Amino acid sequence: MRRIKLALAVAVLPLMAACAGPQPHMHAALDDLRAARAELQAAEANKGGHREKALEAVEIAIKQVEDGIAFAAAHR
Repeated sequence: MRRIKLALAVAVLPLMAACAGPQPHMHAALDDLRAARAELQAAEANKGGHREKALEAVEIAIKQVEDGIAFAAAHR
């Protein structure tokens, strides 16, 4: 069983890297921002407006990272 898992990991890791494209850090940041958005959405109450402002900032950051990824893809 352990060998099967190792073989799968060895086979899948290069595919994951290829899917991420040449910008693995930008894609990782995008994943983290989306996770942060989900946590903020799940948080209780608005915390004096700060939760809402944080959500707005995360949305802006997500858009900027997506735009950066698209720009780099168009200028390869």
